[in-house]
Amino acid sequence: MKICSVNNMRDLDQQAIENYGITQEMLMENAGNAVFFNLIQQHNITGKHILFFCGGGNNGGDGLVVARKAHSNGAKVRVFLLSDPQKYAGSARLNYEIAFRLSFPVDRLETIDQAQQAIAESDIIVDAIFGTGLTRNVEGLYAEVIDAINNARKTVFSVDIPSGINGDTGQIMGTAIQADYTTTFGLPKYGNLLYPGFANGGQLSVTHISFPPEHYQRDDIFMEINQPSVLPQRAEDAHKGSVGKALFVAGSQNYLGAPFFASMSFLKAGGGLSFLATPKPVAPMIANRGPEIILFPMEATANGSLATSNRDALIERAAQVDFTVLGPGLSIDKDTIDLVHQLSAEIETPLLIDGDGLSAISIRPEILQGRAPATILTPHPGEMSRISGFTIEEIQANRVSILRETAQKLKSIIVLKGAHSLIGFPDGTIRLNLSGNSGMATAGSGDVLTGIIAALYGLGLRSEEAVTTGVFLHGFAGDLAAKEIGTDGLTAGNILQTLPLALHQYRNQYTEVIQQYGDKVRLI
Repeated sequence: MKICSVNNMRDLDQQAIENYGITQEMLMENAGNAVFFNLIQQHNITGKHILFFCGGGNNGGDGLVVARKAHSNGAKVRVFLLSDPQKYAGSARLNYEIAFRLSFPVDRLETIDQAQQAIAESDIIVDAIFGTGLTRNVEGLYAEVIDAINNARKTVFSVDIPSGINGDTGQIMGTAIQADYTTTFGLPKYGNLLYPGFANGGQLSVTHISFPPEHYQRDDIFMEINQPSVLPQRAEDAHKGSVGKALFVAGSQNYLGAPFFASMSFLKAGGGLSFLATPKPVAPMIANRGPEIILFPMEATANGSLATSNRDALIERAAQVDFTVLGPGLSIDKDTIDLVHQLSAEIETPLLIDGDGLSAISIRPEILQGRAPATILTPHPGEMSRISGFTIEEIQANRVSILRETAQKLKSIIVLKGAHSLIGFPDGTIRLNLSGNSGMATAGSGDVLTGIIAALYGLGLRSEEAVTTGVFLHGFAGDLAAKEIGTDGLTAGNILQTLPLALHQYRNQYTEVIQQYGDKVRLI
């Protein structure tokens, strides 16, 4: 499913009117009908007290359609308007005039005291205060109403997006409705699916409001929900050399976990031969933990990290494998940084750079622009800040555009890790991933991801497919682990040990696995 920006949605509405003759009145009626359908699916509304808070724009107009439908079907409806009704225009004005003629109360809200008793007496609250176009922090009476609704802990249905959530960034604009159900129109907006907006929306439903498929599946809407690939069948006569060989250039004296998790997760995800090039002092300790890993002990700097003198040997090793991972636990020793620059420029296999490798490449990111094979970067927001030049705060407030710009500039596939990780591609497209959980915010989790991506490439997926499927499987394995032990105390080791089960279920129950995440965004 495509995901659109606020401006995309405005354009979709306008073109639906101009090109298809779908009037604004029809669009608003369709939107209100969808919210009402969601409402009656969840509750028997006959005789229930349903309280509506409607703002002064089209979101408020949508709410008035729902109020009319609820009233028609036996609910006890009351509407509070948070703006001067004389400012309603177009279809919103029409629906206000209809509602005003009906027998339920429609009152202008002047103070929060007016609403408190009605909130207390309500069974259900419908939030139609702001739509997706909110650009400034919520203040005054609007903020008081939102806080009163949240404090009442009643069942809340939001229209299009929870009021107070920015439609493009998912950020909370001062305060925001905590909804149980949200019905969004046309397509989900970025703010519906990016955190914290997604967490505020409850069960998210989408209605295309009668847009034809060619309208909402346009190429200029560049973001969509991640759809991982079906795994190639593992040949009956497979051998360790035919299911992937990967080189991991990783580890230093102070970082032993990262090289282990990266190289071992490759094997746990179905890879055949995992080669780990790591400093000589580190190699024996890795051997004790993972005897299945083939070790290449390399020359170390005085600080116990990989020395530049290993360059020729590593270039030769990389030429003998399918995929190279560079960076987990390397440290930021100056000699090692120089080595990362040289390897990034000269390795001719698909290359995934993570961890300290990203810190090193952020000094000379232009190196990546000259690479012909696929380049994959897997930063968390701090690492993304270094390679993009934007602050962490700027990235968190504008993840989509900064990721898109950076992926295009560096000609790289970039996985911006976090809740609902984003995957940006050099062609400007973006995927949003729905698997994973908060327990995966733990040391070593990202190293497991690097090994999974490398393994899937070795199993026969193209670079782009290996990344999209790897990100999904990483989250799925984390979800299986959390189901078993919970999110508190979940470690990278738990994800690692769950990988074989995750692959088994994914391969043999693909449709069911995908559907359980598809249910997070329900089409109505």
